[in-house]
Amino acid sequence: MGFSRAPMKKSNRNGGRPAHVPSEISRRLVTILAAEAVPQSQISVALGIDGKTLRRRYGEEIRRGSALVEAKLVLHLHRIAGGSDGTALKAIRFALRAKCGWSEFAPPRVELQPRPKRRC
Repeated sequence: MGFSRAPMKKSNRNGGRPAHVPSEISRRLVTILAAEAVPQSQISVALGIDGKTLRRRYGEEIRRGSALVEAKLVLHLHRIAGGSDGTALKAIRFALRAKCGWSEFAPPRVELQPRPKRRC
């Protein structure tokens, strides 16, 4: 009792949405929004795409925008730290903790010297 089936035709239709193709304007928009520290979830809503698509298609723009945010913050921190008031001291201490691994609670690092070999 064998059933014979007719071969299925391949459908020309693909499932889901059409692939997103970034334009020059959308690339610039993502860079600007990322440089203003807008969360990726909000950027993807503004473009009408999924977060995964945003990271896949605009990864370089997101990294560039994030680097611009960090550069702005560092410049601002250095400007504040150049002052002579309590805010400047706080900015300096923050920079030391964030970038240099400094902690006022950790004991100072002690570099161990190799012991001289004993002669018996």
